[in-house]
Amino acid sequence: MAYQNTNGCISDSIEILDPKPLAVVASGVVHPPIVASFNDRIRPLLDCIDKLRHLNIMQEGIQLPTIVVVGDQSSGKSSVLESLAGISLPRGQGICTRVPLVMRLQNDPNITAPNLQLEYNNKSLPVDEIGIADAIILATDEIAGHGKGISNYPLTLVVKKNGVPDLTMVDLPGITRVAVQGQPEDIYEQVYDIIMKYIVPEESIILNVLSATVDFPTCESIRMSQKVDKTGERTLAVVTKADKTTEGLLEKVTADEVNIGLGYVCVRNRIGNESYEEARSDEQRLFSTHPLLSKIDKSMVSVPILAQKLVRIQASIISKCLPEIVRKINDRLAANLAELNRLPQHLTSVAEALTAFMRILSSSKDSLKKILLSGEFDEYPDDKEMHSAARIVEMLNQYSNELHSKNFEKADEFLMEEIMVLQETKGIGLPNFLPRAVFLNVLQRKVKEIAASPEDFVGKLWNYLERVVIIVLMYHCENYPQLQSSTRRAAQNLIAKKKNESVDWVREIIGMEKLTDYTCNPDYLTTYSKFMAQQHMFMEIMNDHGKCSVINLEGVGEIDVGHLRKHLDVVQQAFDLKMRMMAYWKIVLMRLVDSMALHIMFSIRNMINKEMENEIIQDLMAPHGGGIERMLDESPLVAEKRNRLKKSVKLLKESKEVVANIMDRISLYDDHESD
Repeated sequence: MAYQNTNGCISDSIEILDPKPLAVVASGVVHPPIVASFNDRIRPLLDCIDKLRHLNIMQEGIQLPTIVVVGDQSSGKSSVLESLAGISLPRGQGICTRVPLVMRLQNDPNITAPNLQLEYNNKSLPVDEIGIADAIILATDEIAGHGKGISNYPLTLVVKKNGVPDLTMVDLPGITRVAVQGQPEDIYEQVYDIIMKYIVPEESIILNVLSATVDFPTCESIRMSQKVDKTGERTLAVVTKADKTTEGLLEKVTADEVNIGLGYVCVRNRIGNESYEEARSDEQRLFSTHPLLSKIDKSMVSVPILAQKLVRIQASIISKCLPEIVRKINDRLAANLAELNRLPQHLTSVAEALTAFMRILSSSKDSLKKILLSGEFDEYPDDKEMHSAARIVEMLNQYSNELHSKNFEKADEFLMEEIMVLQETKGIGLPNFLPRAVFLNVLQRKVKEIAASPEDFVGKLWNYLERVVIIVLMYHCENYPQLQSSTRRAAQNLIAKKKNESVDWVREIIGMEKLTDYTCNPDYLTTYSKFMAQQHMFMEIMNDHGKCSVINLEGVGEIDVGHLRKHLDVVQQAFDLKMRMMAYWKIVLMRLVDSMALHIMFSIRNMINKEMENEIIQDLMAPHGGGIERMLDESPLVAEKRNRLKKSVKLLKESKEVVANIMDRISLYDDHESD
């Protein structure tokens, strides 16, 4: 944001000054009181910014164009402001300015005596010229305490006077690195924080007050301003005490070693009991007749020139920033109104509370249906944990893979379990006959091995569903924290019941699979027949010891069956038993997965449509729940947020009205100009 080119000239589309008084200064004639005349268009703009500052619009994060006065301790900051305002400010050793002093200078040619107002702590006190310094000291003590401590709370001085420039500036505490007696040890850090708060915003113009008696690069105020304004495009330097160190000053302000983009102005402030008129006359004489100082360009010397530059810079930055301020006010107002409207209605009756409660239940059910049953996740697009339909399918697939990975048989153990069972269950009867009890014995062994997996799965599943349900319920109850504890408790109790129901169901189906072997799925016979077609080849290897004992069996893979030749009496039955079990086991695993999926969806649907609402109502109406009347007590968090938003909306509306009135005045001015 550039306000000035390298030669110190400010580019401004608005004609703001009457050049005649300044021309008098440049010609060498003694200047009358400092007057920088605003036209009818610019004065309202400055009034607008001052009113917004008074409303404290900056607490909404909206920065205002501000001329910020910074300088090292004893650099002459207060003296510069005195010269501009024509009044006396507190002076003395150490930090004179202990709080930010907002000085509003308003030129009023219609008054004969200055009108001064001191504003702080929601008070506005009239003061006179003689007592202004003491009044500022008393106000500062009230804000920052007695002693030498500082405060970030501002003090405003309104100066209405004939002959002052129309300016608003913020004078900040002088920078000191070493704490003196009575000052806090971290005085430098405190001053640094205050200064940075004011000069960091791009809307701030930095008026850096430098003493001619020091090397500019060593000034702490220069280092601070360079941190936030490296190019110097919003920094103007005022060089005080020009009469103290005349030699080399011309070179210092023209060489510009510290990169001051808005240029330098050298001044001579009032000394001792000089009147302000005498001080201006002596200043004019100094820069006109001194053999060294007279060589400095006249556009870079005197308090009137400083006033001129500040007025032009101020008008330029206000005209640049005001449209953006209007936009930010409108955007913030719209956002706060929307947030205020999103807050829950402040309930005043049981009927209103009941209506709100039923609305919460209904919206919670709708969300859970979308998330858990329909597979929609538009309410939580970026939270994959809440894409529940997909997560449940993933969990089912993992469950299926885990089941299929069980009962893994080593190659050298092929048929050994079946042979052992056949040998241990043999009895008096026909040979080569496969008793059903043998098949059931093997089946029960296999079911027992995988029995824990379905129970583990339903436990993990309901733990996940509990997290999802509670997240959804807490979201819909967030505006009524008094409901959250009972709602959470009800959800946890309901999920615990559903988990127990699922565990009982799993144990039932596991018991059923152990009890009997049955399927009407035609795939069983098809698969069994395909497997048994390999029996002839298998038995040839068993009976012919000269053949290679390695065989590739479908459903088993490549294995060495040589170790089975010593069990020729039962190996054919064992092969038959194995093929039957392999064909049937596929059906069992498919049944465990398919029935689990159906059970899950059925349980979730019942939970959402029937059980959840009843559980929440019962818990809320129980003695520990507090009843529906609890909703009538607005939570402190919501109440505080509502009050904060109301205050913010009120402030923004007032600010919007201020800006609108100014814009209307400017429009009228434009209409008159066009006429």
